[in-house]
Amino acid sequence: MKIFIKFDFTQICTRVIDEKLEELGIKYRMLNFGEIEFLEDVPSDKLKAFDLILREYGIEKIENQKVILVQKIKDTIIEMVLNTDDTVNVKSSVYLSEKLGHSYGYLSNVFSEVTYTSIENFIILQRIEHAKSLMINTDLSLTEIAFRLQYSSVAHLSTQFKNTTGITPTTFQRIIAKRRALSDNKN
Repeated sequence: MKIFIKFDFTQICTRVIDEKLEELGIKYRMLNFGEIEFLEDVPSDKLKAFDLILREYGIEKIENQKVILVQKIKDTIIEMVLNTDDTVNVKSSVYLSEKLGHSYGYLSNVFSEVTYTSIENFIILQRIEHAKSLMINTDLSLTEIAFRLQYSSVAHLSTQFKNTTGITPTTFQRIIAKRRALSDNKN
């Protein structure tokens, strides 16, 4: 038997961090996702223990300010892509600038300097990943997915999908359908 699971990485990470800080007896508060304020001086041995525990889960503390900003940009883009139902169709540059309090030019330069790719490419990758997730986990049509992800047309979604994955969305849907059929036949 095979089941499909949807992950909320934000919730998982927040829960792990909450549990581990509680276990270590460290007083804190969550400011934003990925941003914690310690409410007291934390001994270095507890900080080291916390770092080691987080690494076991693939989570690490960021200390470089540019890397921190890039992570905030990525988190904001993911939030923007996942919550397209709730947002008015606003340019991503305006959305990022308003959310992060920096000019888009500055955000773009820092992002490119740290990641060696552009914000636009990262947005496309996230939108395509979300489109794939919607194709796998919902019965939405390509038109509905294109609309939900704020593409101007299905053709635009299809072009970006093929440029990113190497196959068309329709081919991807056929592959998923065949895998499901094979999986159903095994059960």
